[in-house]
Amino acid sequence: MSTGQPPSTIGLTTISRTVASLAVGVVHTLERAVVGEERMRTSRGNAWEAVCADRARADRRAELNRLVEELAAARAAARADERQPVS
Repeated sequence: MSTGQPPSTIGLTTISRTVASLAVGVVHTLERAVVGEERMRTSRGNAWEAVCADRARADRRAELNRLVEELAAARAAARADERQPVS
């Protein structure tokens, strides 16, 4: 029986994680250098952009619903005019 520890090896997943970590660090540093500190994307900024996008979608949806309602009312009025007898 062997009581020794198995030899420590670097696996493929360790290398992948290391490369990914380094890539994230490089991208982060590059973004800071290119856009500047004040224009860095943050989770707060991303959340605010998402809120604004949701509001814009809701506004467009409400406008579309209003237009559909107007079209349905105009169509109903036109049908009602067709049904009235001509005197």
